Amino acid sequence: MKQPNDVFNDLQARVSDLFKNSPARDVERNVRAMLSQGFSKLDLVTREEFDAQTQVLVRTRQRLEELERRVAELEQKLPVTSQSS
Repeated sequence: MKQPNDVFNDLQARVSDLFKNSPARDVERNVRAMLSQGFSKLDLVTREEFDAQTQVLVRTRQRLEELERRVAELEQKLPVTSQSS
């Protein structure tokens, strides 16, 4: 008599064989290939590249705000001159 583990292992092997030879496996491969080909035609970036550019943008925005603040301070220190025609 087979042990319970042997029965489960045998069942698992049979199910794996069924799925390995299944047309669904071929359909999955074909869909993956089509998606991969479609994505390669698009101008996409990786998540890592996107995150890096987001960080650059945040730093640039902070620097711009700092420079705008400094320019405003310098403009306030300039003497007021009136221009007459």
